[in-house]
Amino acid sequence: MHWETLSSVEQLKQLAQKNSAFIIFKHSTRCSVSSMAKRNLTMELNSVGNDLPIYYLDLIALREVSNYISSKWNIRHESPQILVLKGDSCLYHASHSDIELEAALMTITE
Repeated sequence: MHWETLSSVEQLKQLAQKNSAFIIFKHSTRCSVSSMAKRNLTMELNSVGNDLPIYYLDLIALREVSNYISSKWNIRHESPQILVLKGDSCLYHASHSDIELEAALMTITE
């Protein structure tokens, strides 16, 4: 697994049109809790042998993308937050200390 930058609403729309599940990690670069969650996710990523990307969203730089996610998938904005999205559905979301890569991955393989 690896980090892939999520940089625009257009990119997000293209991911949703593929109708396959994908993971987004919403991160605030100004928040220590978010930094800790990102560090924990990075350690989990390093232990998982999978080529599936996790899309990384910098909330400070790209607030409009986060707002689009909240609107389209009817998910309350939180930071840090992990989401598993597929088409028009949110299969999984968690925030703060509830963020676990294994739980997110389980929703993709079910």
